[in-house]
Amino acid sequence: MTRLRLRRGVVVSRGEKGRIDRLTVDVGGDPRPGVSYRELTGPIEVGDEVLVNTAGRDLGLGSGGFDIVHANLTRGLGGEGEPDAHVMKLNYTSLQHAVHPVEERAPGLDEPLGRPVAVIGLHGQLPCVAWAASRASGRARVGYVQTAGGALPGAHSLVVSELRERELLTDHVTSAPAFGGEHEAITVAGALHAGLTTLGWDAAIAGPGPGILGSATALGHGGLAALDTAHAAMALGCPTVIVPRMSSGDARTRHRGLSHHTRTVLRLLLRPAIVAVPSSAEASEIPGEHRIVEGDVEVNGYRASGLPARTMGRDVEEDELFFAAALAGGAVLGGELRGL
Repeated sequence: MTRLRLRRGVVVSRGEKGRIDRLTVDVGGDPRPGVSYRELTGPIEVGDEVLVNTAGRDLGLGSGGFDIVHANLTRGLGGEGEPDAHVMKLNYTSLQHAVHPVEERAPGLDEPLGRPVAVIGLHGQLPCVAWAASRASGRARVGYVQTAGGALPGAHSLVVSELRERELLTDHVTSAPAFGGEHEAITVAGALHAGLTTLGWDAAIAGPGPGILGSATALGHGGLAALDTAHAAMALGCPTVIVPRMSSGDARTRHRGLSHHTRTVLRLLLRPAIVAVPSSAEASEIPGEHRIVEGDVEVNGYRASGLPARTMGRDVEEDELFFAAALAGGAVLGGELRGL
């Protein structure tokens, strides 16, 4: 038995969206939605024969309900890779490819960085944090480090593209197994260090890409990547702001109020962190000896910004606490910047 669900198909339609090709692929007479990451598997055209991984759509995943091109059999077999690169991403898999890691350009570890890092556990928090941080800090240079826990391809996030276009993010580094950002990093620590030194960031937001791995258990979910990210930021001497996942509209009890995802991270942290909360939240829910800081929340302003305002199928009116908590995280990050 093989774990990969690979099928042959033929591309019957194609459109570009950001750095992704959005496709319809005929797989055995069944036209199915698909995507192709052109930086990884090359250009693609209607009529090309492709191998697609059908696992996400076959399982009915809400955030991964499409097939993914594994190889273009018509025109994708002549790639040469990145010139002079030798450090592998997706190493020891059939999709391994060499990159130039940003750590190679960073200075040594001479002193604590002293610049703040906001740690998120869901990609849906990213636009709220970036928008609120910009409002609170002016024209600060805030970079995004994409970690494990959600989608690994950097090109998969249209939110990052929009935040870059609006200059609410100044850079995008894909770290560890994530790949395809503007810069590549071998580790989250290396990404934060290089971003806050070589790339000239004033602050960083770090967390997973779109979608989230989950098993409805305390330790078996992608949001737990926030634990390692927070420890890396603290070890580098960065004021570390935990942006809590909170909800007033999730039907699942474990995510109402303070989500068990964030609660677990806060319980397992080896050192106290800054925990951002909106004034509407119940601070007594926060476990441990962390420093709780209220952040100004402009829910109506964010709603009017035109940035993504849905989470897990719910809009701001249906789950205002989720957005308020993320906006508080950005406001507290901006406050840390003002205090430097």
